[in-house]
Amino acid sequence: APESLLITCKDLKQLKTDEEQLSEVLKVVVTNYSQYHECRAKVDLWIEWYKSQKEIHDSVTGKGN
Repeated sequence: APESLLITCKDLKQLKTDEEQLSEVLKVVVTNYSQYHECRAKVDLWIEWYKSQKEIHDSVTGKGN
């Protein structure tokens, strides 16, 4: 697998338990939202790569028919 697809997703940011400012809450939400979508794109690429490799493997080995 390509090295870029083997990197795990970052942990989402945690909100400080004593945080009361809505602006800080919003910053964490926006950061986590963008991290989620970045990770999802990577997972989608991983699935696409895996399926294409499986098709190639199956066509060479005669499996999947």
